[in-house]
Amino acid sequence: MTDQTDQIDQDVDRLAPLADLLPPVGHSLFVAGEWREADDGRRLAVHDPADGSRLTEVADATPGEAVEALDAAVAVQREWAATPPRERAEILRRTFEAVTARADDLALLMSLEMGKPLAEAKGEVTYGAEFLRWFSEEAVRIDGRWLRNPAGPGRLLTIRKPVGPCLFVTPWNFPLAMGTRKIAPAVAAGCTMVVKPAAQTPLTMLALARIVTDAGLPAGVLNVVTTSDDAGLSQALQDDDRLRKVSFTGSTRAGRILVRQSAERLQRVSMELGGNAPFLVFDDADLDAAVDGAMLAKMRNMGEACTAANRFLVHADVADDFASRLAERMGALTVGRGQDDGVDVGPLIDEKARESVDQLVTDAVQGGARVLVGGSAPSGPGWFYEPTVLVDVPTDAEITVQEVFGPVAPISTFTTEEEAVAAANDTEYGLASYVYTRDLARTIRLAESLEFGMVGVNTGLVSNPAAPFGGVKASGFGREGGFEGIEEYLETTYVSLPGD
Repeated sequence: MTDQTDQIDQDVDRLAPLADLLPPVGHSLFVAGEWREADDGRRLAVHDPADGSRLTEVADATPGEAVEALDAAVAVQREWAATPPRERAEILRRTFEAVTARADDLALLMSLEMGKPLAEAKGEVTYGAEFLRWFSEEAVRIDGRWLRNPAGPGRLLTIRKPVGPCLFVTPWNFPLAMGTRKIAPAVAAGCTMVVKPAAQTPLTMLALARIVTDAGLPAGVLNVVTTSDDAGLSQALQDDDRLRKVSFTGSTRAGRILVRQSAERLQRVSMELGGNAPFLVFDDADLDAAVDGAMLAKMRNMGEACTAANRFLVHADVADDFASRLAERMGALTVGRGQDDGVDVGPLIDEKARESVDQLVTDAVQGGARVLVGGSAPSGPGWFYEPTVLVDVPTDAEITVQEVFGPVAPISTFTTEEEAVAAANDTEYGLASYVYTRDLARTIRLAESLEFGMVGVNTGLVSNPAAPFGGVKASGFGREGGFEGIEEYLETTYVSLPGD
């Protein structure tokens, strides 16, 4: 009993500076504008991946409680859809300003529950906040069309309407930005929603819910349900005819399940799924810029990003030089707790994630790959893995097929452009890709031939709130951000008008 009390005291102390952002312990179901516990008192522990200790507990909801959250969303959908666009825009704008004002606190919260260094967490706050600002501006630009009937008398009118109640399932790796990327366009379009954050990182979403509510979002528009029963929650909501859309960011395996479940009731779906991003470096590339870009594309979020460079395909003439430079940069990174000064690389999300990375590296080395730097997990508590560079990676190694989701850069070589394109496209995934070359004609050819939803040319960062984020093939469908992002939350009604 003493040990448990000591642990609770530790939990309270660690989150004390953020108390005004979070609901009381266990009261993490946000339904119809009210915070409450799960009906049976069930709770879910949230852990710090830097040492495995418990941060706090949140409510562990049942599927039935998720349906109650949908009830709340449905109850206010009609009224919310009728709210003037400018009013919706101002709520988003106030939320943007509040998130920006609390950037340091939100960054600390993310770092504690997810592990990323504070500097990177602050970068996510900036990125995530921009979706709020972008869609605040789009809310008042939801246009239809007025057209004279080309075949004769009459007019053709189109109007845009909100899709209706939505289910959002967000991942643990970007707990703020993946929330704002879905919530902001839904609010702008006039949709209500139920949000299920990842069980590993629910706290940031709870803080965001509090901020957007304080900014004036009406009760019931946004509902948050924390749970360990992901499958039960999604099944219960997708079995409900009132749910009209599902937006999911996560694994391709889980995405396929949600798409199958959506078919019965023909729910609209947006799927941002797995990636296996190639990073192509040609012999004419600026190697300094390519290494800088590689560090961005590989090490963002410790490599735990669907856009992370997963396969480095480098022209044989510059491969050794590129590999040695990259290894030097990777080896100089400091690994440690995300809240500590000078840390570049935090822990992976949990023990399972670290085991997966270690297994992929071991498999590659057993197949003939050489380790230039890293290649193992440091001793001590927490789920850390050393920044790693592998060369001579066999083309059939598992690491070239699976998403690494860790700080590992496997390098293979090519000699011709055709060979590079074939290797890059040799994956079921199609989210992000990266190209380094000074040849403009080649850039155009690659943009047209690479089978990916996003192509970064001489840059290691493709994510931008003003641009459409999304993939093809097994990386999903639909787009988030840009002018296209709000389209996911709008239906079109055509009105035929008689006339001269």
